[in-house]
Amino acid sequence: MKQNHEIDYKLHGEEMQFVQIELDPNETAVAESGSFLMMDHGITMETIFGDGSKQPSGLLGKLMSAGKRVLTGESLFMTAFTNVSDKKLTVSFAAPYSGKIVPIDLSLHNGKIIAQKDAFLVAAKGVSVGIEFQRRLGTGLFGGEGFIMQKLEGDGMCFVHAGGYIMEKELLPGEVLKIDTGCLVAYTAEVNFDIEFVSGIKNWMFGGEGLFFARLQGPGKVWIQSLPISRLAGRILQYGTVKRKEEGSILGGLGNLLDGRE
Repeated sequence: MKQNHEIDYKLHGEEMQFVQIELDPNETAVAESGSFLMMDHGITMETIFGDGSKQPSGLLGKLMSAGKRVLTGESLFMTAFTNVSDKKLTVSFAAPYSGKIVPIDLSLHNGKIIAQKDAFLVAAKGVSVGIEFQRRLGTGLFGGEGFIMQKLEGDGMCFVHAGGYIMEKELLPGEVLKIDTGCLVAYTAEVNFDIEFVSGIKNWMFGGEGLFFARLQGPGKVWIQSLPISRLAGRILQYGTVKRKEEGSILGGLGNLLDGRE
């Protein structure tokens, strides 16, 4: 028997998605602050300390449990949406930027996945949102997107968000996949995750792809995004503040003039 609330859902949209969650009477969904879109009359909102899962007893234990979320860049508080009526109602949550919302049933993945620290959007009440420290020194120092990742545990539904096109890949035992560290969205707990240095001095000096790969070894499942928000933000900043470095001074100036940046 499942310990977490069982919720039904429907995804709307293509590139700017939102997820509509159907709550039975007394069912609850727990979401990150700022993800709420709309809800039916009869659903109540309550700010909660932590993630709504079973918390350690005592004030200190609760403070430490909720405080771990700060290490992943999230708020100490989350919002619980509960259906207090006697009929089914819906509540919807929107993605923070262009991309896809990925529904994940934790009961199908041995009750745990590990995700980028800003990927979590909403989950059924009872799903634990904690932190996962990377055990290897190299992973921690050079992981690109951070030493600390989110750990989602339970047997209910959770929803993560990622940028661009989303690919799900099932790794066979011993199969190795190397990807850009920022393009990794999530992976199941049995996947072996490490960081690998890009070989060849020309590759890391002039390749523009960074110094490290994320190295994932199966068995297990991996979720990959084609456009991490860090890459998108960096490109917008580059085009908004500097001239195009790949063009010479004459062609670069002409190009800037023609496209309205001079």
